[in-house]
Amino acid sequence: MACERNEKLAALLVEARWSRAQTAVAYNRVAVETLSGEVRENSKVGRSHVSMWVGGAQPSGIAPAILCEALSRRLKREITPQEAGFAASTSPAQGVLDWLADPLIALNDLGSGVDSDRRRLLAGGVYSAAALVLPDETWWEAMSRSPTEESTARKRVGHGDVETVRELTLAFSRLDQRRGGGHGRRAVDEYLRHETRDFLRGRFTDDGTRRAMYSACAELAYVSGWMAFDDSEHAVALRRFNTAVKLAARSGDAPLSGHILRAMAHQALDLGFRREALKIAQASVHGERYTTATPRERALLGVVHARTLAANGRKQQAAAALLSAEDDLSNAHDGVREPDRTFFFGEASLAHETACTLRDLGDHQRAIKEFQRSVRTRGPAFRRTHAVTLGYMGATQIAQGGVDEACATWTSVLDAMEDGIYSGRARQGVVDMRHLLSPYRKRGIPAVAVLDARAASYLAQVD
Repeated sequence: MACERNEKLAALLVEARWSRAQTAVAYNRVAVETLSGEVRENSKVGRSHVSMWVGGAQPSGIAPAILCEALSRRLKREITPQEAGFAASTSPAQGVLDWLADPLIALNDLGSGVDSDRRRLLAGGVYSAAALVLPDETWWEAMSRSPTEESTARKRVGHGDVETVRELTLAFSRLDQRRGGGHGRRAVDEYLRHETRDFLRGRFTDDGTRRAMYSACAELAYVSGWMAFDDSEHAVALRRFNTAVKLAARSGDAPLSGHILRAMAHQALDLGFRREALKIAQASVHGERYTTATPRERALLGVVHARTLAANGRKQQAAAALLSAEDDLSNAHDGVREPDRTFFFGEASLAHETACTLRDLGDHQRAIKEFQRSVRTRGPAFRRTHAVTLGYMGATQIAQGGVDEACATWTSVLDAMEDGIYSGRARQGVVDMRHLLSPYRKRGIPAVAVLDARAASYLAQVD
Protein backbone atom coordinates (compact mmCIF):
# COMPACT_ATOMS: atom_id res chain seq x y z
CA MET A 1 0.00 0.00 0.00
CA ALA A 2 1.35 3.44 -0.97
CA CYS A 3 2.09 5.88 1.84
CA GLU A 4 0.04 9.03 2.15
CA ARG A 5 2.12 12.17 1.56
CA ASN A 6 3.05 14.02 4.77
CA GLU A 7 1.59 17.41 3.93
CA LYS A 8 2.42 18.83 7.36
CA LEU A 9 6.13 18.17 6.95
CA ALA A 10 6.10 19.38 3.36
CA ALA A 11 4.51 22.68 4.47
CA LEU A 12 7.13 23.15 7.19
CA LEU A 13 9.97 22.65 4.73
CA VAL A 14 8.40 25.22 2.40
CA GLU A 15 8.10 27.65 5.32
CA ALA A 16 11.75 27.00 6.24
CA ARG A 17 12.77 27.47 2.58
CA TRP A 18 14.78 24.30 2.74
CA SER A 19 15.44 21.83 -0.03
CA ARG A 20 15.62 18.14 0.84
CA ALA A 21 19.42 18.35 0.85
CA GLN A 22 19.46 21.47 3.07
CA THR A 23 17.11 19.74 5.49
CA ALA A 24 19.46 16.76 5.73
CA VAL A 25 22.43 19.08 6.42
CA ALA A 26 20.55 20.85 9.22
CA TYR A 27 19.40 17.51 10.64
CA ASN A 28 22.94 16.12 10.72
CA ARG A 29 24.25 19.25 12.44
CA VAL A 30 21.75 18.83 15.29
CA ALA A 31 22.44 15.09 15.47
CA VAL A 32 26.19 15.68 15.93
CA GLU A 33 25.53 18.14 18.78
CA THR A 34 23.05 15.80 20.45
CA LEU A 35 24.76 12.44 20.15
CA SER A 36 28.38 13.61 20.59
CA GLY A 37 29.61 11.18 17.95
CA GLU A 38 27.55 8.18 19.10
CA VAL A 39 26.34 6.13 16.12
CA ARG A 40 22.67 5.19 16.30
CA GLU A 41 19.77 4.57 13.95
CA ASN A 42 19.28 7.70 11.83
CA SER A 43 22.22 9.46 13.49
CA LYS A 44 23.07 10.65 9.98
CA VAL A 45 20.69 11.01 7.03
CA GLY A 46 20.72 12.12 3.41
CA ARG A 47 18.25 13.87 1.13
CA SER A 48 16.62 10.52 0.25
CA HIS A 49 15.58 10.08 3.89
CA VAL A 50 13.88 13.47 3.88
CA SER A 51 12.15 12.67 0.61
CA MET A 52 10.82 9.41 2.06
CA TRP A 53 9.52 11.20 5.16
CA VAL A 54 7.75 13.80 3.03
CA GLY A 55 6.38 10.93 0.98
CA GLY A 56 4.72 9.50 4.09
CA ALA A 57 7.25 7.11 5.62
CA GLN A 58 7.41 7.44 9.41
CA PRO A 59 10.95 8.19 10.64
CA SER A 60 12.20 5.86 13.35
CA GLY A 61 14.61 6.03 16.27
CA ILE A 62 15.81 9.51 17.14
CA ALA A 63 14.79 10.97 13.77
CA PRO A 64 11.51 12.71 14.80
CA ALA A 65 13.19 14.47 17.73
CA ILE A 66 16.24 15.54 15.71
CA LEU A 67 14.25 16.81 12.73
CA CYS A 68 11.82 18.77 14.93
CA GLU A 69 14.71 20.43 16.74
CA ALA A 70 16.31 21.43 13.43
CA LEU A 71 13.01 22.91 12.24
CA SER A 72 12.48 24.68 15.56
CA ARG A 73 15.81 26.44 15.25
CA ARG A 74 15.11 27.47 11.67
CA LEU A 75 11.56 28.73 12.25
CA LYS A 76 12.24 30.27 15.69
CA ARG A 77 9.34 28.45 17.33
CA GLU A 78 8.93 24.98 18.78
CA ILE A 79 7.91 22.31 16.29
CA THR A 80 6.42 19.19 17.87
CA PRO A 81 6.44 15.73 16.24
CA GLN A 82 2.66 15.97 15.87
CA GLU A 83 2.96 19.24 13.96
CA ALA A 84 5.46 17.61 11.63
CA GLY A 85 3.02 14.77 10.96
CA PHE A 86 4.85 12.20 13.08
CA ALA A 87 3.84 10.06 16.02
CA ALA A 88 5.10 11.50 19.34
CA SER A 89 8.76 10.72 19.92
CA THR A 90 9.68 8.51 22.85
CA SER A 91 13.37 8.67 22.14
CA PRO A 92 15.74 9.26 25.08
CA ALA A 93 17.43 11.81 22.83
CA GLN A 94 14.42 14.08 23.28
CA GLY A 95 15.49 14.85 26.84
CA VAL A 96 18.91 15.93 25.62
CA LEU A 97 17.36 18.02 22.87
CA ASP A 98 15.20 19.86 25.39
CA TRP A 99 18.36 21.18 27.04
CA LEU A 100 19.97 22.13 23.73
CA ALA A 101 16.92 24.02 22.48
CA ASP A 102 17.11 27.81 22.59
CA PRO A 103 15.08 29.10 25.58
CA LEU A 104 14.00 32.12 23.54
CA ILE A 105 12.11 29.77 21.24
CA ALA A 106 10.25 28.39 24.25
CA LEU A 107 9.41 31.93 25.39
CA ASN A 108 8.04 32.66 21.94
CA ASP A 109 5.55 29.82 22.27
CA LEU A 110 4.05 30.97 25.57
CA GLY A 111 0.75 32.70 26.09
CA SER A 112 -2.48 33.29 24.26
CA GLY A 113 -0.69 34.49 21.14
CA VAL A 114 -0.26 30.82 20.16
CA ASP A 115 -3.11 29.49 18.05
CA SER A 116 -5.69 27.24 19.71
CA ASP A 117 -4.67 24.03 17.93
CA ARG A 118 -1.07 24.54 19.01
CA ARG A 119 -2.09 25.28 22.61
CA ARG A 120 -3.92 21.96 22.71
CA LEU A 121 -0.76 20.19 21.52
CA LEU A 122 1.39 21.89 24.15
CA ALA A 123 -1.12 21.29 26.93
CA GLY A 124 -1.26 17.64 25.94
CA GLY A 125 2.40 17.10 26.73
CA VAL A 126 3.47 14.23 28.91
CA TYR A 127 5.26 14.46 32.24
CA SER A 128 7.70 11.56 32.16
CA ALA A 129 10.89 10.28 33.74
CA ALA A 130 12.72 10.77 30.43
CA ALA A 131 12.03 14.51 30.61
CA LEU A 132 13.67 14.72 34.07
CA VAL A 133 17.19 13.81 32.92
CA LEU A 134 19.51 16.75 33.63
CA PRO A 135 22.42 17.86 31.42
CA ASP A 136 26.01 17.19 32.45
CA GLU A 137 28.46 19.73 33.87
CA THR A 138 29.89 20.64 30.46
CA TRP A 139 26.44 21.98 29.51
CA TRP A 140 26.36 24.27 32.54
CA GLU A 141 29.83 25.58 31.76
CA ALA A 142 29.01 26.22 28.12
CA MET A 143 25.76 28.00 28.95
CA SER A 144 27.41 30.39 31.42
CA ARG A 145 29.97 31.71 28.91
CA SER A 146 29.50 35.23 27.61
CA PRO A 147 28.40 35.44 23.95
CA THR A 148 31.21 36.04 21.46
CA GLU A 149 29.05 38.14 19.13
CA GLU A 150 27.54 41.50 20.04
CA SER A 151 23.83 42.00 19.57
CA THR A 152 22.75 44.12 16.61
CA ALA A 153 19.38 44.86 18.20
CA ARG A 154 18.27 48.49 18.44
CA LYS A 155 16.53 48.12 21.81
CA ARG A 156 18.85 49.17 24.64
CA VAL A 157 18.42 47.21 27.89
CA GLY A 158 19.62 48.65 31.18
CA HIS A 159 19.46 48.04 34.92
CA GLY A 160 16.06 49.72 35.22
CA ASP A 161 14.58 47.12 32.88
CA VAL A 162 16.01 44.37 35.09
CA GLU A 163 14.36 45.93 38.15
CA THR A 164 11.02 46.09 36.33
CA VAL A 165 11.08 42.35 35.65
CA ARG A 166 12.09 41.63 39.24
CA GLU A 167 9.30 43.77 40.68
CA LEU A 168 6.70 42.07 38.52
CA THR A 169 8.07 38.63 39.43
CA LEU A 170 7.77 39.32 43.14
CA ALA A 171 4.22 40.66 42.73
CA PHE A 172 3.05 37.52 40.92
CA SER A 173 4.86 35.28 43.39
CA ARG A 174 3.04 36.97 46.28
CA LEU A 175 -0.27 36.56 44.44
CA ASP A 176 0.45 32.86 43.97
CA GLN A 177 1.09 32.46 47.68
CA ARG A 178 -2.18 34.18 48.57
CA ARG A 179 -4.56 32.87 45.93
CA GLY A 180 -2.92 29.91 44.20
CA GLY A 181 -1.47 29.24 40.78
CA GLY A 182 -4.85 29.54 39.07
CA HIS A 183 -4.70 33.33 39.41
CA GLY A 184 -2.71 35.37 36.91
CA ARG A 185 -0.98 32.64 34.91
CA ARG A 186 -2.05 34.03 31.55
CA ALA A 187 -0.74 37.47 32.44
CA VAL A 188 2.63 36.03 33.48
CA ASP A 189 2.97 34.06 30.27
CA GLU A 190 1.99 37.03 28.12
CA TYR A 191 4.66 39.16 29.78
CA LEU A 192 7.22 36.38 29.33
CA ARG A 193 6.33 35.93 25.71
CA HIS A 194 6.46 39.59 24.74
CA GLU A 195 8.35 41.83 27.16
CA THR A 196 11.03 39.49 28.49
CA ARG A 197 11.74 38.00 25.09
CA ASP A 198 12.33 41.50 23.71
CA PHE A 199 14.59 42.31 26.66
CA LEU A 200 16.66 39.17 26.12
CA ARG A 201 17.05 39.94 22.42
CA GLY A 202 18.09 43.51 23.18
CA ARG A 203 21.43 45.32 23.33
CA PHE A 204 22.78 45.29 26.89
CA THR A 205 24.74 48.14 28.44
CA ASP A 206 27.31 45.65 29.72
CA ASP A 207 27.74 41.94 30.42
CA GLY A 208 26.68 42.35 34.04
CA THR A 209 23.34 43.75 32.89
CA ARG A 210 22.96 40.89 30.42
CA ARG A 211 23.47 38.32 33.16
CA ALA A 212 21.15 40.18 35.52
CA MET A 213 18.39 40.27 32.90
CA TYR A 214 18.75 36.56 32.16
CA SER A 215 18.56 35.91 35.89
CA ALA A 216 15.46 38.10 36.30
CA CYS A 217 13.70 36.44 33.35
CA ALA A 218 14.65 33.02 34.69
CA GLU A 219 12.92 33.85 37.97
CA LEU A 220 9.77 34.95 36.16
CA ALA A 221 9.77 31.76 34.07
CA TYR A 222 10.21 29.80 37.30
CA VAL A 223 7.20 31.58 38.86
CA SER A 224 5.17 30.71 35.76
CA GLY A 225 6.26 27.08 36.17
CA TRP A 226 5.44 27.04 39.86
CA MET A 227 1.98 28.48 39.18
CA ALA A 228 1.36 25.81 36.55
CA PHE A 229 2.57 23.14 38.99
CA ASP A 230 0.24 24.44 41.69
CA ASP A 231 -2.57 24.51 39.13
CA SER A 232 -1.87 20.81 38.32
CA GLU A 233 -0.70 21.56 34.75
CA HIS A 234 2.33 19.37 35.26
CA ALA A 235 3.67 18.97 31.73
CA VAL A 236 3.36 22.74 31.19
CA ALA A 237 5.11 23.37 34.51
CA LEU A 238 8.03 21.15 33.56
CA ARG A 239 8.48 23.03 30.30
CA ARG A 240 8.54 26.33 32.18
CA PHE A 241 11.07 24.99 34.69
CA ASN A 242 13.22 23.71 31.82
CA THR A 243 13.22 27.18 30.25
CA ALA A 244 13.92 28.81 33.61
CA VAL A 245 16.94 26.58 34.27
CA LYS A 246 18.40 27.40 30.85
CA LEU A 247 17.97 31.13 31.41
CA ALA A 248 19.51 30.85 34.89
CA ALA A 249 22.43 28.87 33.49
CA ARG A 250 23.06 31.56 30.89
CA SER A 251 23.09 34.17 33.62
CA GLY A 252 25.70 32.20 35.56
CA ASP A 253 23.48 32.46 38.67
CA ALA A 254 24.24 29.18 40.47
CA PRO A 255 21.93 29.68 43.50
CA LEU A 256 19.01 30.53 41.21
CA SER A 257 19.69 27.36 39.20
CA GLY A 258 19.57 25.42 42.46
CA HIS A 259 16.31 27.14 43.44
CA ILE A 260 14.62 26.10 40.20
CA LEU A 261 16.00 22.55 40.35
CA ARG A 262 14.57 22.37 43.89
CA ALA A 263 11.13 23.18 42.46
CA MET A 264 11.55 20.47 39.81
CA ALA A 265 12.48 17.96 42.52
CA HIS A 266 9.45 19.00 44.57
CA GLN A 267 7.14 18.45 41.60
CA ALA A 268 8.72 15.11 40.68
CA LEU A 269 8.34 13.91 44.26
CA ASP A 270 4.68 14.94 44.43
CA LEU A 271 4.03 13.00 41.23
CA GLY A 272 5.70 9.83 42.50
CA PHE A 273 9.01 10.04 40.59
CA ARG A 274 11.05 9.38 43.71
CA ARG A 275 14.40 8.37 42.22
CA GLU A 276 14.32 11.18 39.67
CA ALA A 277 13.36 13.66 42.40
CA LEU A 278 16.37 12.62 44.47
CA LYS A 279 18.77 13.07 41.54
CA ILE A 280 17.41 16.54 40.82
CA ALA A 281 17.50 17.52 44.50
CA GLN A 282 21.10 16.33 44.72
CA ALA A 283 21.92 18.52 41.73
CA SER A 284 20.24 21.48 43.44
CA VAL A 285 22.62 21.27 46.42
CA HIS A 286 25.71 20.49 44.32
CA GLY A 287 28.70 22.83 44.37
CA GLU A 288 28.11 26.55 44.06
CA ARG A 289 24.34 26.14 43.81
CA TYR A 290 24.45 25.50 47.55
CA THR A 291 27.73 26.99 48.77
CA THR A 292 27.15 30.45 47.26
CA ALA A 293 23.47 30.59 48.26
CA THR A 294 22.29 32.65 51.23
CA PRO A 295 21.32 30.87 54.49
CA ARG A 296 17.56 31.00 53.88
CA GLU A 297 17.94 29.61 50.36
CA ARG A 298 20.33 26.91 51.55
CA ALA A 299 17.70 25.86 54.09
CA LEU A 300 15.07 25.65 51.35
CA LEU A 301 17.29 23.56 49.07
CA GLY A 302 18.32 21.34 51.98
CA VAL A 303 14.87 20.55 53.31
CA VAL A 304 13.57 19.52 49.88
CA HIS A 305 16.68 17.35 49.54
CA ALA A 306 15.74 15.81 52.90
CA ARG A 307 12.27 15.04 51.61
CA THR A 308 13.62 13.22 48.56
CA LEU A 309 16.02 11.23 50.73
CA ALA A 310 13.14 10.18 53.00
CA ALA A 311 11.00 9.17 50.05
CA ASN A 312 13.82 6.89 48.89
CA GLY A 313 14.19 5.23 52.29
CA ARG A 314 17.44 6.94 53.27
CA LYS A 315 16.40 7.65 56.84
CA GLN A 316 19.72 8.68 58.40
CA GLN A 317 20.69 10.91 55.50
CA ALA A 318 17.26 12.52 55.57
CA ALA A 319 17.56 13.23 59.30
CA ALA A 320 20.99 14.78 58.80
CA ALA A 321 19.71 16.94 55.94
CA LEU A 322 16.84 18.17 58.13
CA LEU A 323 19.25 19.22 60.86
CA SER A 324 21.42 21.06 58.33
CA ALA A 325 18.37 22.87 56.96
CA GLU A 326 17.41 23.95 60.49
CA ASP A 327 20.94 25.23 61.09
CA ASP A 328 20.93 27.13 57.80
CA LEU A 329 17.61 28.82 58.56
CA SER A 330 18.83 29.78 62.04
CA ASN A 331 21.70 31.65 60.35
CA ALA A 332 19.29 33.77 58.32
CA HIS A 333 18.90 37.21 59.92
CA ASP A 334 18.35 40.84 59.01
CA GLY A 335 22.04 41.39 58.36
CA VAL A 336 22.04 38.89 55.47
CA ARG A 337 20.57 40.16 52.21
CA GLU A 338 18.41 37.37 50.85
CA PRO A 339 17.02 37.22 47.29
CA ASP A 340 13.35 38.17 46.97
CA ARG A 341 12.46 34.68 45.79
CA THR A 342 12.99 33.31 49.31
CA PHE A 343 10.45 35.66 50.93
CA PHE A 344 8.00 32.81 51.56
CA PHE A 345 10.43 30.47 53.30
CA GLY A 346 10.56 30.74 57.08
CA GLU A 347 9.68 28.73 60.17
CA ALA A 348 6.24 27.75 58.84
CA SER A 349 7.59 26.48 55.52
CA LEU A 350 10.44 24.60 57.17
CA ALA A 351 7.93 22.96 59.54
CA HIS A 352 5.72 21.98 56.57
CA GLU A 353 8.57 20.35 54.68
CA THR A 354 9.89 18.71 57.85
CA ALA A 355 6.43 17.27 58.51
CA CYS A 356 6.29 15.83 54.99
CA THR A 357 9.71 14.27 55.52
CA LEU A 358 8.69 12.71 58.83
CA ARG A 359 5.44 11.48 57.32
CA ASP A 360 7.33 9.76 54.51
CA LEU A 361 9.62 8.18 57.10
CA GLY A 362 6.54 6.75 58.86
CA ASP A 363 6.75 9.00 61.94
CA HIS A 364 3.15 10.25 61.83
CA GLN A 365 2.96 11.61 65.35
CA ARG A 366 5.96 13.91 64.94
CA ALA A 367 4.74 14.82 61.47
CA ILE A 368 1.40 16.00 62.90
CA LYS A 369 3.22 18.16 65.45
CA GLU A 370 5.28 19.78 62.69
CA PHE A 371 2.17 20.36 60.55
CA GLN A 372 0.56 22.02 63.56
CA ARG A 373 3.63 24.21 64.06
CA SER A 374 3.46 25.20 60.42
CA VAL A 375 -0.23 26.14 60.68
CA ARG A 376 0.38 28.06 63.90
CA THR A 377 3.29 30.13 62.60
CA ARG A 378 2.17 30.88 59.03
CA GLY A 379 0.96 34.40 58.29
CA PRO A 380 -2.17 35.42 56.32
CA ALA A 381 -0.13 36.25 53.21
CA PHE A 382 0.38 32.52 52.54
CA ARG A 383 -3.20 31.26 52.42
CA ARG A 384 -2.69 28.83 49.51
CA THR A 385 0.18 27.02 51.22
CA HIS A 386 -1.84 27.11 54.44
CA ALA A 387 -4.63 25.17 52.71
CA VAL A 388 -2.16 22.62 51.34
CA THR A 389 -0.61 22.13 54.79
CA LEU A 390 -4.02 21.60 56.39
CA GLY A 391 -4.89 19.04 53.72
CA TYR A 392 -1.72 17.06 54.42
CA MET A 393 -2.25 17.31 58.16
CA GLY A 394 -5.79 15.96 57.93
CA ALA A 395 -4.59 13.01 55.83
CA THR A 396 -1.90 12.24 58.41
CA GLN A 397 -4.38 12.53 61.29
CA ILE A 398 -6.84 10.09 59.75
CA ALA A 399 -3.99 7.67 59.02
CA GLN A 400 -3.47 7.63 62.79
CA GLY A 401 -7.17 6.96 63.41
CA GLY A 402 -8.00 10.53 64.40
CA VAL A 403 -11.22 10.88 62.42
CA ASP A 404 -12.69 13.78 64.40
CA GLU A 405 -9.38 15.64 64.35
CA ALA A 406 -9.07 15.13 60.60
CA CYS A 407 -12.62 16.37 60.01
CA ALA A 408 -11.90 19.54 62.01
CA THR A 409 -8.70 20.14 60.04
CA TRP A 410 -10.35 19.51 56.69
CA THR A 411 -13.19 21.85 57.55
CA SER A 412 -10.56 24.60 57.74
CA VAL A 413 -9.31 23.54 54.28
CA LEU A 414 -12.77 24.06 52.78
CA ASP A 415 -13.13 27.38 54.58
CA ALA A 416 -9.97 28.56 52.84
CA MET A 417 -10.79 27.08 49.44
CA GLU A 418 -14.30 28.54 49.33
CA ASP A 419 -12.87 31.99 50.04
CA GLY A 420 -11.17 32.23 46.66
CA ILE A 421 -8.13 29.98 46.46
CA TYR A 422 -7.49 28.54 42.99
CA SER A 423 -4.95 25.77 43.44
CA GLY A 424 -4.88 22.36 41.82
CA ARG A 425 -2.80 21.03 44.69
CA ALA A 426 -5.25 22.28 47.29
CA ARG A 427 -8.17 20.98 45.22
CA GLN A 428 -6.46 17.57 45.08
CA GLY A 429 -6.42 17.68 48.86
CA VAL A 430 -10.22 17.86 48.80
CA VAL A 431 -10.37 14.91 46.40
CA ASP A 432 -8.05 12.93 48.66
CA MET A 433 -10.18 13.95 51.65
CA ARG A 434 -13.29 12.35 50.16
CA HIS A 435 -11.34 9.21 49.31
CA LEU A 436 -9.96 8.91 52.85
CA LEU A 437 -13.39 9.53 54.35
CA SER A 438 -15.09 6.82 52.26
CA PRO A 439 -14.50 3.95 54.77
CA TYR A 440 -16.27 6.01 57.48
CA ARG A 441 -19.37 7.10 55.54
CA LYS A 442 -21.58 4.25 56.77
CA ARG A 443 -20.55 4.51 60.41
CA GLY A 444 -23.01 7.25 61.30
CA ILE A 445 -20.38 9.82 62.24
CA PRO A 446 -22.10 13.23 61.89
CA ALA A 447 -18.88 15.17 61.20
CA VAL A 448 -17.99 12.80 58.36
CA ALA A 449 -21.38 13.15 56.68
CA VAL A 450 -21.39 16.94 56.89
CA LEU A 451 -17.80 17.30 55.65
CA ASP A 452 -18.22 14.81 52.81
CA ALA A 453 -21.35 16.55 51.54
CA ARG A 454 -19.65 19.92 51.70
CA ALA A 455 -16.58 18.61 49.86
CA ALA A 456 -18.74 17.04 47.14
CA SER A 457 -20.59 20.33 46.68
CA TYR A 458 -17.34 22.27 46.44
CA LEU A 459 -15.87 19.93 43.81
CA ALA A 460 -19.08 20.07 41.77
CA GLN A 461 -18.78 23.86 41.63
CA VAL A 462 -15.11 24.05 40.61
CA ASP A 463 -14.91 21.09 38.19
